[in-house]
Order: sequence, then C-alpha cells, then structure tokens
Amino acid sequence: MNRRRQKKLTRALLLAVWTDDAGRVRALLRAGADPATPAADGITPLYAASVHGAADAVRLLLAAGAPPNSESGGTGSEGTPLCAAASWGHTDAVRELLAHGADPTLREDGGTGLSPLDWALLGPHPETAALLRAAGAGPRPPGALAVNRNG
Repeated sequence: MNRRRQKKLTRALLLAVWTDDAGRVRALLRAGADPATPAADGITPLYAASVHGAADAVRLLLAAGAPPNSESGGTGSEGTPLCAAASWGHTDAVRELLAHGADPTLREDGGTGLSPLDWALLGPHPETAALLRAAGAGPRPPGALAVNRNG
C-alpha cells in the first residue's frame, strides 16, 4: 500500500476512533488501515480509543494487531493506552487492554513516569484501581509524585 493511502487511512481511523464509530473502525481495518501506525502528530489509534473509553474500538484495534504497550507521542496525548484509560476510569477499555496483554505495571515516559495504577488513584477511580490491582499492579510507592491534571 502506498504511503499516501496509508496516511489517509490512518487519519480516517483516528476520526472513527474519536467519534466512537466501531463500525467504521472495523471497515477501515478491513480496508488496510494499520492499527499500529501513529498519525503525523504521533498519536496512536489505540491511545485515542483508550483515552476516550471507546472499548469496542479498543477491542477491534487490539484484535487487528495494535501493540497494547506502545506509547503514543502526540502533544498532550503521550503515554500508554492503559494509562490513558485508567486516568479517566474507563474500566471497559482497561479490561480489554489487560485481556490483550497490556502490562499493568508499565510506567509511562519510557518507564520513568506514572503507572496505570497511579493514574487510577489520582482520578480517583477506585473500580479501575481494583481492576489493575487484580491484574498485578503493585501498590503505589510511598512519596510518589502527585500530578496536577489541570496543567
């Protein structure tokens, strides 16, 4: 597939994810959209689906081969899909990611940032935190950084 067509498919896939249109996501994946290809700004389709809690899109992207632990690079949209879903308490998306091999202990920023459990606790999203703990996420280390989510 040529590069131009793949760019168009990637843009269309991100739009379908942002609008939570699972039928369109499915059709674009069948048409050859690569679930692992980030947009020009670095955001990955799986990150976009995870941060919006679009569990059906998350499931489709993972089934099509999107890597569950890869970090997105878009400005303001950087991080792992599991951290994105956990930070907003999207338990259905968290369940899908965990079922497809997302690492509940993986920290963002190349391993130096916050973990999915940190994000869930900061939410606070106790149901998401319990789900992550059941999947093997350890306790939050004493003195872990607090994050100001408003900038």
